[in-house]
Amino acid sequence: MIFLQFATYSVLGLTYLGLALGYIPGLRMNRATIALVGSAFLIALGVLNLQEAWQAIDANTIVFLLSMMVVNANLSYAGFFRRSLSVILSVTQSPLGLLIALTFGSGILSAFFLNDTIALIFTPLTLSLTQTLGLNPIPYLLAIAGATNIGSVATLSGNPQNILIGSFSAIPYLDFLRVLAPVALLGLVVQVGLLWLLYPNVRSIKPCQVLPTTNQRIFKPLFNKTLVITAGLLIAFTVGLPLAESALVAASLLLITRRVKPQRILQKLDWNLLVMFSGLFILTRVTQKLNLLQPFTHAVNSAASFLGVTVVLSNLISNVPAVLLLHPLIPQGDAKYWLLLAAGSTLAGNLTLFGSVANLIVVEAAADLGYKLTFWEHLRFGVPVTLCTLLLTYLWVH
Repeated sequence: MIFLQFATYSVLGLTYLGLALGYIPGLRMNRATIALVGSAFLIALGVLNLQEAWQAIDANTIVFLLSMMVVNANLSYAGFFRRSLSVILSVTQSPLGLLIALTFGSGILSAFFLNDTIALIFTPLTLSLTQTLGLNPIPYLLAIAGATNIGSVATLSGNPQNILIGSFSAIPYLDFLRVLAPVALLGLVVQVGLLWLLYPNVRSIKPCQVLPTTNQRIFKPLFNKTLVITAGLLIAFTVGLPLAESALVAASLLLITRRVKPQRILQKLDWNLLVMFSGLFILTRVTQKLNLLQPFTHAVNSAASFLGVTVVLSNLISNVPAVLLLHPLIPQGDAKYWLLLAAGSTLAGNLTLFGSVANLIVVEAAADLGYKLTFWEHLRFGVPVTLCTLLLTYLWVH
């Protein structure tokens, strides 16, 4: 018995350590494989049986996330995001105007589509733009990384942790939007002001000499079909239809096509994220069964302490695992704590370079194109923007 207990706690501890680091030294494992392997070992040790592990996986969350990925993949393949960037850039030709346009453009798009998708698509396009205009790309990369996190706070479909919270809390889409959209918009204003202070070169309102035209490859039939179905999906969200079921119907309609090979859409889906979510659901069930959440029960005594614990855990083990660990502690029907969990876990991602997947996407995409965004460069922006937006969240929601 002692050996089994030691093995169980060791596996669980090493798994969460690996999730926090994003890798295991000496092994080629990412967060998805770490979560899956850790879950498998815990099942083998008898902490859960296979049936209990399967039941621990929340079907609503997995279906919602998968369906939104299909919608985003179709929008991307049709050229919607490139067209959106082109529209954003058509309204300004100055360094400051470009910063504002990229911040609010990527932030608003992230509110309705997964923030990781926006970061992945906007980063290379932004780098190409700044290179052509002769601008320092760093503040604009920071703008994309920060805005995709801040903007995604606004809705239940903005990021994976909000999708989780939408499944667990049953908060209506419009109610969530009404409370947290002002936080997101004011947070984007704070971000612009901070980048204006940190980078004097972006303060110019003088138009750049050359504004490049982006290569817009638009598949008209797919573009029009995807826009109509996506608009219908957003309407379904706003009138209160079930999130997962609505997204699944929209994704299914998009997969009915004579023009696009299915593998082109399916290869754009983030299967790693789905595997990681499934493993995390199992790990969370184990922590509940072992009563390991007891030390965090004090966190629900006040809004400030709960928000603080959310921020710390989100940076220690990442935001999605933090949400899964903390959600059982929220009193039934307490919308305020759900909103604090959503905003805290998302905004905490801006604190450090490794705080969110969107940050890492920006860094890796920039590195592939020869630009280096360092940990310390991000930190001097990330700390103040995180503290300001978290304070704003607490004052607004509390």
